[in-house]
Amino acid sequence: MLKDIFMGLSQNQFLNSTAKKYGLKLGAQSVVAGTNIEEAIKSIKDLNAQGISCTVDNLGEFVFKEEEATAAKEQILKVIDAIQENQADAHISLKPTQLGLDIDYTFCLNNIREIVAQANQYNMFVNIDMEDFKHLQPTFDLMDDLSVEFDNVGTVIQAYFHKAMDYLERYQNLRIRLVKGAYKEPAEIAYQDKQDIDANYIKLIEWHLLHGKFTSIATHDHRIINHVKQFVKKNNIPNDKFEFQMLYGFRKELQLQLAKEGYNFCTYVPFGNDWYGYFMRRLAERPQNLNLVAKQVFNKKTNTIIGVAAGAFILGRLTKSSNKKRK
Repeated sequence: MLKDIFMGLSQNQFLNSTAKKYGLKLGAQSVVAGTNIEEAIKSIKDLNAQGISCTVDNLGEFVFKEEEATAAKEQILKVIDAIQENQADAHISLKPTQLGLDIDYTFCLNNIREIVAQANQYNMFVNIDMEDFKHLQPTFDLMDDLSVEFDNVGTVIQAYFHKAMDYLERYQNLRIRLVKGAYKEPAEIAYQDKQDIDANYIKLIEWHLLHGKFTSIATHDHRIINHVKQFVKKNNIPNDKFEFQMLYGFRKELQLQLAKEGYNFCTYVPFGNDWYGYFMRRLAERPQNLNLVAKQVFNKKTNTIIGVAAGAFILGRLTKSSNKKRK
C-alpha cells in the first residue's frame, strides 16, 4: 500500500511544483546532494576522498516544453565542465524525458548527442537512465542511434520486466547498470512479487558478469551484494569488470565498507530543484525510508504546503488501512 501511495505522490504535479518553491524541506536533503552544481561537486569530492566514484543526475523528468528541455541540456553540459574542471571522479546519468523524449524523438536525440559528444571529449561515460515502460523502446532506440557514433554511452536494464534477459543480451557489449526497477508496472509485463524480482535480478547479474562488458550492480540489498561477492570469487571475475552502486544518502556505512574492501564503488548523486518525484520513488522502492522523513520533518514544526499536503495524504491512507484492519 505504501508503495502505491508514494508512486502516486511522485506523479502529483501540484506537489512537484510546490516542492520546487520550498526546497528540500521534506527530508530530501538526506538523499539529494543540494540544489546547484557547486553543492553537487562538493558532495562528489567528499565521496571521492573516501575512494568512491559518482554518477551525477541533474534531477528532472517528464518535460513537455522545448525550452525546459534545452535548459536541462545546458545545465548538464555545465555539470560535465564542472566535473572536468574540478578533476572529480564522476560521470553523467540522464533521463530522456527531461531532454525532450515526450516532445519529439529527434529533438531529444540531438540534445543527448550534444551531451554525449562533450562528455566524450573528456573521456567521460554517460548513462541513459530507464524510466517507465512507455519510454522503454524509445530509450532503446536512442541507445541504438548513439552507440553507432559513440562508445562512452550505456543504459539500464530493469529486472522486474519479464523480457529483461532479452534486453540484456541485446546490449551485452555495452556498459550496463542493473536495477530491480522503481516504477509501478502491470503484471502482464513485469514481475510483482519481490522474490521473483530478486531471482531474476541475480540471474541477470550473473549472466552479464560472465558475458557482458562492464556491470554496474545497483542495489542496497546486502544479501544480493554478498551473493555477488561469492560469485565473482568463484568465477575469477576481476574487479575491473564490475562495480557496486548505491544511491546518495542510503546505507552510507555499507558504501564505505565496500570501497575499503577494494571493490569499485559508485554513488548515484542526484541534485537540483526538481527533486520531489525522485524522492517519492525512493520511498516507494523501500517504504522503510519513511524514517528519514519522520526524523527530520514530522518531529519539527513545518508550515510548508508540501509537508502538509504529503503528510496528510500519507497519514490519511495509513489511518484508513488501520481502521479496516481493526474491523
